[in-house]
Amino acid sequence: MTHLCLIRHGQTNWNVQGRYTGQSDIPLNGTGKIQAKSLIPQLQNRQIDAIFSSDLLRASETASIISDYFQIPVQLDSRLREINQGVWEGQHLDDIKLKYNEIWQQRETNPHNVRPPGGETLSEVSTRVITAIEEIASKYPDGAVLIISHGLAIALILCKIKDIPMEQAYDLIPSNTEPIWIDWK
Repeated sequence: MTHLCLIRHGQTNWNVQGRYTGQSDIPLNGTGKIQAKSLIPQLQNRQIDAIFSSDLLRASETASIISDYFQIPVQLDSRLREINQGVWEGQHLDDIKLKYNEIWQQRETNPHNVRPPGGETLSEVSTRVITAIEEIASKYPDGAVLIISHGLAIALILCKIKDIPMEQAYDLIPSNTEPIWIDWK
């Protein structure tokens, strides 16, 4: 059994502004860097065998801050990225609902199969993220691994491990830098 610590990246300016970030490559802001550093005391008495991160800047910066302290290299994996929000990226929720009302309504009723224009469905994200987690766990079958990723990606992992319907993933998005320990079989 692999012990995984799922960590959402630190805060970005787009998080504060309420913009849909998706796969836009936004860096941490000052608060996000402080949040990443605040993880160190929470992790320092834990076994850590590896650190994996999404290759997007906000996640890799968070992972790098942790890595520098523990002297464990970060292994980047693009499959740990956030959902691709397509043309919705960079926009505020109210604007998305106004401009793309029909697609938004479809997503409200069928979130795992509806995609933003140019983006991904929840099912597609779940498949790539779970495939990555399964491969990582197979490399560290009795280890402890930090996974630095994104809110929805982590929520979909939680859906899988807790046997929760994917439609509830949006309710499971963790706060920035909230460590969540799970056992992956």
